[in-house]
Amino acid sequence: MISLRYHAVSIAAVFLALAIGVVLGAGGVSDRLLGAVSSRTDELAAQVQTLTAERDALAAAQRASDEFAQRVGPAAVTGLLQGESVALVTSEADPADRDAVLALLEEAGALLTGEVALTPAVGDPARADQLRELTSQLLPTGAQLPAASDTGSLVGGLLGGVLLTQSAQVTPAQADAVLSGLATAGFVAPGETPGRADLVLVLTGGAFTGLDAADAAAVTARMAAQLDRGGSGAVLAGRTGSAEPTGPVGVARADPEVTAQLSTVDNVDTAAGRVSTVLALREQMDGRAGRYGSAVSAADGATPEA
Repeated sequence: MISLRYHAVSIAAVFLALAIGVVLGAGGVSDRLLGAVSSRTDELAAQVQTLTAERDALAAAQRASDEFAQRVGPAAVTGLLQGESVALVTSEADPADRDAVLALLEEAGALLTGEVALTPAVGDPARADQLRELTSQLLPTGAQLPAASDTGSLVGGLLGGVLLTQSAQVTPAQADAVLSGLATAGFVAPGETPGRADLVLVLTGGAFTGLDAADAAAVTARMAAQLDRGGSGAVLAGRTGSAEPTGPVGVARADPEVTAQLSTVDNVDTAAGRVSTVLALREQMDGRAGRYGSAVSAADGATPEA
């Protein structure tokens, strides 16, 4: 809000300065009018200075807060997930966010069973039919997909059979075949098949862009919701902007049934957000869920209770 006001006042000052130039060039204008315009320009300039100072103060406060969270974060999460198994699913996540969160999970004592990295093709509407058909083809014998027909839920159901402890009927060989098939089709980056986990962390970026941004964000959000239903809990964590309507966190938070079970964090690109992500996983273990971060839709506060 400060930034928007700053630009608005600056633009107004520019236009008033132009108006003064026009007035001076036109001639024949009273000194009273020129004085009023000049006075208003001075007022706007003063407002610009005030808003600039406020903006700089807020930025400094944010940097200090993030530095504090970065320093105390490891101590704040130590042992919270001791011995708990966590699988990581990434969807257009920033590598720096991934590495920082994994470091905190290690401090928390979590056992990372592996990672599945989704490619942008998963959210491409032009390939949705292919992906839905592929989920049926790759489904291991004896496993079941959810009744929902949307792409995100089907992908979540298929991955749940591979990643979640509750889906023990899927053998390691079958899990390998699922991820190999998805990788061959370009929906998953090649990599080792993760072991089974009780909890799942879905890590994503900010707001998606492009004409199909909302559809792509919905795939990630619904996939996370399905993984949450199939296991002991899941957290969907995205960067600042992910709570927008074209962001996965924003799509998830728009559905009360999803947020009643799935925990979401909208600022994983900050130290505070990464701590919140680990605390949210602990919250899921305890059968609770919440919406955390810095966005307006983070209705449950900046961070979960420790």
